[in-house]
Amino acid sequence: MKKISKYHVKFRVTELKVLIGTLFVALFFLPNFRMLETGEDNRFTVYLFGECVGVTDDSGKIDRFLTEARRQLAGESRDLFLIDGIDLKVEGSEVFWGNADSDATITENIKQVLSAHRKTLKPSYTVKVNTQTVTLSTADEVRTMLADAVAKYDTEGRYTLSMNFDKDRELKVLTPAIERTGKDRTDIDLSSGVENIFDSLNDSAEELENKGFDDYELGISSVSFSEDVEVVESYVNEDEISTLEDACSILTEEQEVQQIYEVKAGDTLSEISLNVGIPMETIVEMNSDYLDDVNSTLHVGQQLVITVPEPELSVEYTIRDHYEESYEAEIVYVDNDSWYTTQKVTLQEPSAGYREVIADVNYVNGEQVSKNVVKEDILMEAVPKIVERGTIIPPTYIKPISGGRMSSGFGKRKAPKAGASTYHKGIDWATPIGTPVYASSGGVVAKAGWGSGYGYVVYINHPDGRQTRYGHLSKIYVSVGQSVSQSDKIALSGNSGVSTGPHIHFEILINGSQVNPLNYLN
Repeated sequence: MKKISKYHVKFRVTELKVLIGTLFVALFFLPNFRMLETGEDNRFTVYLFGECVGVTDDSGKIDRFLTEARRQLAGESRDLFLIDGIDLKVEGSEVFWGNADSDATITENIKQVLSAHRKTLKPSYTVKVNTQTVTLSTADEVRTMLADAVAKYDTEGRYTLSMNFDKDRELKVLTPAIERTGKDRTDIDLSSGVENIFDSLNDSAEELENKGFDDYELGISSVSFSEDVEVVESYVNEDEISTLEDACSILTEEQEVQQIYEVKAGDTLSEISLNVGIPMETIVEMNSDYLDDVNSTLHVGQQLVITVPEPELSVEYTIRDHYEESYEAEIVYVDNDSWYTTQKVTLQEPSAGYREVIADVNYVNGEQVSKNVVKEDILMEAVPKIVERGTIIPPTYIKPISGGRMSSGFGKRKAPKAGASTYHKGIDWATPIGTPVYASSGGVVAKAGWGSGYGYVVYINHPDGRQTRYGHLSKIYVSVGQSVSQSDKIALSGNSGVSTGPHIHFEILINGSQVNPLNYLN
């Protein structure tokens, strides 16, 4: 057996003490391993979207870690990022000994997890015209798109488009401005007095009168957008940003726009077709609910759906032009207070004249909309058309009964019974016998009694030369020569004459010929 000296024992004890002391120093002074206070949760594990991002001994720092991580992400790019519903969880525990991650480590870990869950929004510019919007990446692309729309008509490059911030708006809103390149503004000196100002204006008017045709500057003289254009700085998903080519196509190229055309007196389908540039067959197809074919009858006030090719963004501009042209003098009207406004007679036929002009011609998207003659030199005087016209407003016509069901319209039909006409010259409304019948318009009774085919019938002559007829009556309340006013009760409906059932037959005649009453009833 080996003999152990007392010195050897002392050495082992000393070595043990040093080891224990070293462990205590490590426990108390190493940064990531410390003795924690007990009695409550003192170690906190942080999870973000289910991923562990670190351990801390101070739960009050966690919000600061999250804020700092978001700040660092925002500073790394011009993009705006959003994170939907941050899922942050903290698990606390009580321990005597434990390690904790540094603040920088936890912040970096949070940043990496946030980056993986963020939704990035790109800085962009949204252009709004009417209700249509397009979004482009940069303000330069917006400027290019709008400038190209102007340059299409400003072929001489006289106008420049600029984008300016609207100082009166809370949001960053840019408004386009189209200005004459190098144009100087002429200011009026108000300090010179009112008389001098008027003298200056008079001098300008005299100079204008004395200007020759060669003294006018020709070409494009004004350009503007027809619609209000707003450009708003925004952040959107990358897939919502259009290319410059697509944006130009949406805003500046012609699209089919649906419009409503209201039929006016004298309109025909062929005239409407020529005016709107749409084939008659297409108009019938778009309005098939009440138009059967190109020969269908139109009614005043009827609304037709038509489609017109128009760009969303329209450019209106004025071109000052110098040319010679034939022209028509304005029609001269001679009023006749004893005629109705429907009566007109031409007293003198027109003859075109010839002139040299300086004119401002106004266009919208290349289509001329108006013209203003600035200066003219008449080379041959035009002879005006002279028309005598009436001034008395003609009488109106109303439906002769209240209610009723239209049982037969005006025009061709299958004979409802033997002896009936195959061409119906009026309108039938089915209504019970004894329904009051009213004068459609004021006039004088021309017939009141029995009429072949009509049964009991009333004819009324009206001041405008028209006549109304009311047939198949059961009782008559008026007599020949009697004056009646509009809506006076003149009879009761019935089933007399050639009739298939109780109804009222109503006609309007012009110059002795029946016309469709529906075209004249108010």
